[in-house]
Amino acid sequence: MYFWNDLDKYGDNAALITSSKKITYEQLEKNVNDLSSLYNDRNLAFLMCSNTTESITIYLSLLRNKIPTVLINEQIEENLLDNLLETYTPYYIWSIKDYPDMNPVYSIGTYKLYINTKGIQEEIHDELALLLTTSGSTGSPKLVRQSYQNIDSNTSSIVKYLNINEKDCAITTLPMHYTYGLSIINTHISQGAGLFITDANPLQADFWNIVSKYHITTFGGVPYTYEMLKRIHFFDKDISSIRYITQAGGKLGIDMHKEFAEGCSNKGIDFVIMYGQTEATARMSYLPASFAIEKAGSIGIVIPDGEFWLEDTEGKKISEPDTPGELIYRGKNVTMGYAICREDLKKGYENGDVLHTGDLAKFDKDGFYYVVGRLKRFLKIYGNRINLDEVELLLHDNGIYSVACGTDDNLKICVLSDEDKTEAEKYILNNTNIPRFGVKVYKIDSIPRNSSGKILYSELEKQLC
Repeated sequence: MYFWNDLDKYGDNAALITSSKKITYEQLEKNVNDLSSLYNDRNLAFLMCSNTTESITIYLSLLRNKIPTVLINEQIEENLLDNLLETYTPYYIWSIKDYPDMNPVYSIGTYKLYINTKGIQEEIHDELALLLTTSGSTGSPKLVRQSYQNIDSNTSSIVKYLNINEKDCAITTLPMHYTYGLSIINTHISQGAGLFITDANPLQADFWNIVSKYHITTFGGVPYTYEMLKRIHFFDKDISSIRYITQAGGKLGIDMHKEFAEGCSNKGIDFVIMYGQTEATARMSYLPASFAIEKAGSIGIVIPDGEFWLEDTEGKKISEPDTPGELIYRGKNVTMGYAICREDLKKGYENGDVLHTGDLAKFDKDGFYYVVGRLKRFLKIYGNRINLDEVELLLHDNGIYSVACGTDDNLKICVLSDEDKTEAEKYILNNTNIPRFGVKVYKIDSIPRNSSGKILYSELEKQLC
């Protein structure tokens, strides 16, 4: 039985906690059941989600009633949302915002359920559960199709290696629409653990008051989160209740990795590095805390019930340690494939449980894996994966010729005129959710190319240094 169908077995355990209320699992079961009568047919839903008790309750009700759902950042730009609405035409829309041309049929807290009479009611694959963005900041309609099996399998694996149990209480530090943040919700709900729901972040005193008062045992963070923790002297805080902390969403610098591994070891806290992609539901590997210092820089070993291997450029399996190749993963958490239009929601599994990650990796003599580069042109900005080719295409479609490069948390866009520089800055600011402090537009004299006209991105990076 999937965890979202059996919530009341944890009875009086605190499920969702805020500074003003506590919802037990028994109450959560009732709240989820109360929403079940709202769904007549298996039609597509949009959930404009956030870290609130209502949003999580709605999410669980949609899973229980097998309503395929697109999880969307509540703060999404209006024009980006309009694009998604036009592309996927949902029937159900859960939102805190008003839709003047629709009448709400139900409300829970600040959320209202709208029935979109223009929504398409047609066949959707029986296994399709969730659709999550691949590059949430660019506003692309490309979504990852996750199945019920994907969610259940990855949740089970993560629970095993982190040993999550009823006594744990996590605090929300990542958005719900982000696969990493969602996995924290899923894993703790599945085990009858507590979730403290807050918008407070580690830079705020309120966050640490909550950690202390409510005996928080764990939280997760992307590299930027750990930069914040370093800045506010994490190890000087009252963290006596913390059992373990996790990091994913991009590679942590090796010096930062060592600093937190050693600091956590001294405090008796498990520091667990993880690696994953939305296309694998959430996680593919983890570095056990006992190896956090010894194997600094590693993404660790494959998760329970998964399999890793490397392939060379000819597709042959690599058997020698310290030999780079593309990292390949097999597991039941490999998603069904992508959707770029409504018609794609009919498709079944297209990957055969195998994911070509696009990352270059190697393994050492002990079987621990290290990511050393990327085959595909992706980078991450504070946990959000950005497709550089997609950025170029979006700007080109709006009359701006550009070349994109950079590193994690540092997207560089190069143009050839002052006018394009102004227009590119304006477009990125007004038409995407890419954090402004994670991108810079450069005006350059020429774009380096080889004799066949191919852009030399490595030379471009050198020019910008």
